Amino acid sequence: MGVNARPPRGFRDFPPDIMILRKELLSRLEKVFQAYGFDPIDTPAVEYWSTLAGKYGEEAESRLIWRFKDPWSGREYALRYDLTVPLARFIATHKGIGYPFKRYHIGPVWRHEEPQKGRYREFYQCDADIVGSPYPEADAEIVNLVVDAIRSLGFKDGFTVRLNDRRLLRGIFEEKLGLKNVLPVYRAIDKLDKIGLEGVKGELSRLGLDDNIVSEIVSIISLEGDPDSLLAEIEAAYASNENVASAVAHLGEMLNYILDKGRVRIDLSLVRGLDYYTGPIIEVVLDEPKIGSIAGGGRYDNLIGMFTGEQVPATGASIGIERIIDAGIELGIYRLDRKTVTRVQVIYLSRKYYEYAWRIAAELRRRGIPTRIDLGRVNERRQRKKASRLSIPVLIFVGEREVRSGSATVYAPDRDVRETVPIEELYNFIIKIL
Repeated sequence: MGVNARPPRGFRDFPPDIMILRKELLSRLEKVFQAYGFDPIDTPAVEYWSTLAGKYGEEAESRLIWRFKDPWSGREYALRYDLTVPLARFIATHKGIGYPFKRYHIGPVWRHEEPQKGRYREFYQCDADIVGSPYPEADAEIVNLVVDAIRSLGFKDGFTVRLNDRRLLRGIFEEKLGLKNVLPVYRAIDKLDKIGLEGVKGELSRLGLDDNIVSEIVSIISLEGDPDSLLAEIEAAYASNENVASAVAHLGEMLNYILDKGRVRIDLSLVRGLDYYTGPIIEVVLDEPKIGSIAGGGRYDNLIGMFTGEQVPATGASIGIERIIDAGIELGIYRLDRKTVTRVQVIYLSRKYYEYAWRIAAELRRRGIPTRIDLGRVNERRQRKKASRLSIPVLIFVGEREVRSGSATVYAPDRDVRETVPIEELYNFIIKIL
């Protein structure tokens, strides 16, 4: 029996056509992050288990985090579950970094999920965070950045920013309804998109809540609408509640700085399941396909203090590039038509012209043009066939006539170009037609 050559469930290989698209989209994201003045960092894929423990909640830490014991030292480690807790540890380890600190981080994370469309066990997160500012304008900048980032990926319309605040939930659920252990309630509500309203009711009942409380919770999480009118309604209904008042004031000021306010909806069913959120929370969802959130985040003012011993305000968001790619391909926004990064193939008509062709390829590469030349000693027909299969846009032919005259014949069928060009003019000619 042969070796199983497939990757594990939830893990994927990426052939060149998909990888070219991924790298192009990640490059667009980096440009947006940098346009907002965010700087790149990186952290290890592996953290001590003690670094991640107690930060995410019971479900993540008992089932979803890839955790293992080093057989040599006996110490427990874990693969990073997200990029936010590693950022908190990073801040604690790099003193004097200066606040506000704005960083972006693009890298793989691992979750022991049940694999399905848009949900993988290894996937990339694309995070942007602001550390050191407690003010609404920092949260607004995160929203503006996320909206610009998603537009840069080709989604001009057809998406909505859902906005809520953990203080609204805290004021209503904990203080108004008197719920003592509210995190399991948040986790149940967070499953709304997966299990529906009836499923959430069942989860809440299993937590031991009576029917009246469950009905009130369902009524509250059904509130969704225009930010200005809904915030005014919430403020009027809970006028004496300090948490609600604080949230409404923060969200109101935040909305003043959001550039595409018409895209934002207040949605009280949005809770974000992770335990560390403390203030505004956001999610971005597509109208179609129904693939779940493609970006999300919020304010987490207490997380970094778990490492530093003092409270450090922070806010940020993560863009889910995997779901965006899946959705973009399904919607026809992305096409997997680029099979290679190569822009030019040098084709020799006979082996005796190979050295001449080799020098041409070397010069074009030196000047920054991705160029191929055959390394399999095949004939001219097979060289052309391979170039055609890869859709390489420019072919350069060399034979006896070209060698004798110090030239090369350039053929670019999509541009209706076929011309013999002196070697010294070749680079400029190709740049014009690429």
